[in-house]
Amino acid sequence: MSSIVIDRVDADDTTLECDVSTSADLERFFSDESFRTTYDVPIEDVPEGVLVIPVLAQVCPVAWANGADVYVDEVDATFARALEDVKASLLSMYDFLEGGTLYAKETIDADPESGGESGLLFTGGVDSTCSYVRHREEEPTLVSIRGWTITPDSADDENWNHLRSRVSSFADAHGLDTAFVESNMLSFLAHPMLLAHYKRHVDGAWYSSVGHGLGLLGLCAPMAYARGMDDLYVAATHWDGIDLEWGSRPDIDDHVRWAGTQCHHDSYDLTRQERLDAIADYVREEEPDLQLQTCNDRMDGNCGECEKCYRTAVGLRLSGLEPTNHGYPFADEDYREIRTALEEGRWILGQDEKFMWEDIRERARETEPSTPEEAAFFEWIDQADLDELVSESAPPLSHRLLRAGARNTPTRVYNTVYPAWASAKSGLRRVRSGR
Repeated sequence: MSSIVIDRVDADDTTLECDVSTSADLERFFSDESFRTTYDVPIEDVPEGVLVIPVLAQVCPVAWANGADVYVDEVDATFARALEDVKASLLSMYDFLEGGTLYAKETIDADPESGGESGLLFTGGVDSTCSYVRHREEEPTLVSIRGWTITPDSADDENWNHLRSRVSSFADAHGLDTAFVESNMLSFLAHPMLLAHYKRHVDGAWYSSVGHGLGLLGLCAPMAYARGMDDLYVAATHWDGIDLEWGSRPDIDDHVRWAGTQCHHDSYDLTRQERLDAIADYVREEEPDLQLQTCNDRMDGNCGECEKCYRTAVGLRLSGLEPTNHGYPFADEDYREIRTALEEGRWILGQDEKFMWEDIRERARETEPSTPEEAAFFEWIDQADLDELVSESAPPLSHRLLRAGARNTPTRVYNTVYPAWASAKSGLRRVRSGR
């Protein structure tokens, strides 16, 4: 029988460490690392049933993909019920998931002190800034997580420092607290092996497509318990009407909860352009110099040249703001560059970007252009076939062959070969792109 056992849960000051063992058939999905997460508040007094939440939030989706059961000594009863609800949502979304059962020797009804606080997962991008605008009267603690898009590797230290500095500056300017969480959740999981086995079933990678809603929120449980945090918000990426298979959705995030804390998938009722409208209203009323950070290529500002920078700049214009005032170098001549890049397929875009450009097109149809260049772009995008221009590219044959081989390769061999192969491929891409 396939199984995952949480062997050890240990809290030392601000550090959480857990050991996991698995049945032989699941070994390939886990590295040799213990699961580790560090917080900036002491967690030693948090009950073990809450301390185990971060690791359960990472391993349970892997268990459900393999019909495996999970065993733990103690778990918070509220979170155990939440897992059943999240599992039902994921199983209804993905046919390849099989399910499984969580077995606990003891379930606890923890009774934390309510601090009346709220928290918001925050990067300073459009989505999380809109959520701040909507909930600013609650003065939410801004929570930033290292472990997914910014890895724990020393090579990402500079990016993490940039994010910490930016979030801290925003918090200081708005009278808010911060919470910084660092975890090895993706190197604890053998993410390349998960990708090799399940990429054919999902639109993106394992964590983005399956794991990140439950995973990121669950990481926050000990910190939220220690702080007396009643509500925890995560900003929506998509919006009502976009039915994409994605790891963070209302029918996942709104189910996540533990003793004292309820999680919320926020601003799903607004399209991305409407979120920019909310930010624009806030800018005009309260903070004319607000800066946003959304760049795909930099963490110390916006490059102004990647697809996401251009898309955000156009959205700001459509909301009546000048992009250059909010972190995006942009001129009318850039409209032609955007059109050319889309027509020539310079950007590898998925279905979610297609929906975002469609959102821009709908607003452009309602907007009077202010310059000839803008008018020409509006006319072009009104007629553009976005299904053709913004399409999912099939992975290179070399990627597909590697994944197919990995499904039948001994774990130790694969874990040795894949990092070297990926590093070499990454180096080639950097040389070819001139980066």
